[in-house]
Parts: sequence; structure tokens; C-alpha cells
Amino acid sequence: MFRPFCAVRPTSKTVSEVIAPPYDVLDSDEAREKAVGKPYSFLHISKSEIDLDKEISVYDDKVYQTSAKNYNNMLEKGVLIKEDKPCFYVYRAQMGDHIQTGLAVSASVEAYNEGRIRRHELTRVEKEDDRVKQIEAVGCQTGPALLAYKENEVPLVEEVIKKVTSKECLYSAIGDNDVRHTIWRIDDDLDIKTIQDSFDKVKTVYIADGHHRSAAASRIQKKNKETNKNHTGNENYNYFLAVAFPINQMKILDYNRVVKDLNGNSVEEFLAKLSINFNLKEVEKLELTHNNTFGLYIDYKWYEMSLKKPLDTKDPVKLLDVSILSDLVLTPILGIGDPRKDKRIDFVGGMRGLSELKRRVDSKEMSVAFAMYPTQMLELTSVADENKIMPPKSTWFEPKLADGLLSNPI
Repeated sequence: MFRPFCAVRPTSKTVSEVIAPPYDVLDSDEAREKAVGKPYSFLHISKSEIDLDKEISVYDDKVYQTSAKNYNNMLEKGVLIKEDKPCFYVYRAQMGDHIQTGLAVSASVEAYNEGRIRRHELTRVEKEDDRVKQIEAVGCQTGPALLAYKENEVPLVEEVIKKVTSKECLYSAIGDNDVRHTIWRIDDDLDIKTIQDSFDKVKTVYIADGHHRSAAASRIQKKNKETNKNHTGNENYNYFLAVAFPINQMKILDYNRVVKDLNGNSVEEFLAKLSINFNLKEVEKLELTHNNTFGLYIDYKWYEMSLKKPLDTKDPVKLLDVSILSDLVLTPILGIGDPRKDKRIDFVGGMRGLSELKRRVDSKEMSVAFAMYPTQMLELTSVADENKIMPPKSTWFEPKLADGLLSNPI
């Protein structure tokens, strides 16, 4: 399931210069701005279009060539170094009072292909293509997938983590949103064996975030198996970079929706149609405390919107709040077909707060906003265990993993 890897990483002296937000949470302009005055920011590798003409496509071959050039330059200058010994690493992320501590690993592509590392999202071919080209150009997996495991299934691993984190860390740095990222190296052979043996007995771990990274690794493995006559299964391309946390430590924030227009309805007509399936209650301050309740912001007012009666289904996908909103509101009333393609809908991560929803509606950019109760980890695992797929934009994990702290050469 997991094996140690010879990490490419910054040093304790360069880590604060290198650390960067994950490549897929920033657009090119945001990345360009964040990298100003930071020549060794990992954004020069993960979002290397920032070093090229602003008009260039992010999928242009020059972008991937620039990533490789910048990566090799940082290695040559000692900003990044490569470990000699395959190791596991403890990865701790602290955001305010929330702390989660897990393992940075090289995860088995075969386990992913077989469904032991389970997914819950569909992927888009162009985004897979992007990751494949980036990994092949750089010769390294530079963005970790986020995995989740059941803590009670690997008690010996938790003991190793506790022991390692009682000692001095390898390095620590502050990333976006004031999240502190801390790394410890696990280089003791017995500890490494304990981790490997423990996870080899685990039936399932789950992809929380990073479906395109995982799918790209699978494609790279398939391509190399077909062309490498001496393929053994032990080559680095048979594994992908991941950080795995215990499920009970992970935090999912709300992932909210805003819609541009009311699909020809007046505000009164829209509220009347909502009232068929939902109880609407105007509130001064919105506080969502459980599922099957939603926040509605329209015409300068907040409403609590609660489902009138439970759904008569056992389908874990249909029971998700994101599905309920889509099936009872977005599609039949607002005419949103495929939310991945419809330009009338946008998605707002919970880190931005309810004020961002209010702002976008009050500014007339959007007509209505829906605040969601966060999807729970049990809902995610229930969907994955039935080999089903969650609707797009169902989960927003925080804290995000940083790019640049650990990379996995293939």
C-alpha cells in the first residue's frame, strides 16, 4: 500500500522561501502575485506559466519545460536537496486550534487501480493530461494527493508517529492562511517496516483530495509498463506521492454555491417554488448545525432552508446535501444541468466565509447564494465504499497540503 521514498525537499534554511500553496487553488494571476520577490517559491515549478508571457496557455509545452528548468535550477543551487535513503515522513498541519498529523508516503498505483485506494470523484481528461505532462517533464511528482485512513486499523503506526513527533522536527514553515506545516523524517528501519506492514493489512484507504494526481500516476504507470521491457513493479513510477491522515482528524469545510440568475423567476416565484420541499425561515444570523439544512441569501436577506421531509432512499449519493440541493433546486427550478460546465453557477470554499456569498449577491454579480452544511467524512467513505461518485465540488478540505515541502522523483 505505502512505501518510503527518497524525497526531494528544501532544507531548514530554504523551506520558508520554497513553501507554496497547492497548484490547483490559484489561478495564474494569483500565483504570479504570490511569487513576487520570491525567486525560489515552488510556484515557479508548480505554476511556471508565471515566468512566461501572460497570454500563454497553462497547457503550453513551454510551461512544462520551464517547470523542469526551474526545478533543476533549484537542485543545482541547493535550494532543494535529494535524500539518499528512502524514508517516510510525518506531516503535521496546524490551522488555528485544529491540528492533524499524518504520514507522507509513496502510495501504490496498483492499490489505486484495484480500488484499495478508493476515489469518490470523476476526473477531467485535460486536467489529467496536465499532471501527466508536468510529472514527465520534471521527472518528479511535486504535488501530494490527500488520503484518509481509519486510525484504529493501524495502532502501531500511531505509536511510531507519537514517538517521532516527540523529537526535533526536520523543518517547519508557515504557509497560506497562517497554516503551520511541520515535517519529521522517519528513517529508522524498524519504524519503516512497522508502517509498511501495518498498511499492507489495511483493506481500504480513501482519496480525500487529489483525484487528478492519482489518475495521472496511474496513466504514467501504464505507459511505462508498456514501454519498459524490464518492468518489475518496484520502479518509482509504480507509486505516487501522498499524505495520509487519520479520518477522525480531518476537517471538511462547507462548499457553497452562487447562481447568476433565477432562470426567469421573480424572487417571489422562486421562494414559492422552494417552499414546496423546504421550510423557509428568515434569520438575522445564519448558523447551520446539521445536514438537510441550507442557507439561502437573496434580495438582501438570509433564510434558513430546511428539508420538509426525509428522502425515501438509501443511496449515499442521493442523501448528500449537495445532491439534495441539485435535485430539488438547482436543476428543476434554476435550470442548472451539469454544474461542472454551466457558467451560471460558481462555487465558493468555506474559508471565504458567508460574507463572500453576501458580497457576490449584493454586488448583483449573482442573484442567489446557497450556504451548505459541510459534507462529513462518513458520507465520503460511504460513497467510496459503494464505488459511487460524489457530485462535483462536494468537499473542501482545510488545511490544504503545501507544495514544495516533499516531492517524489520517478
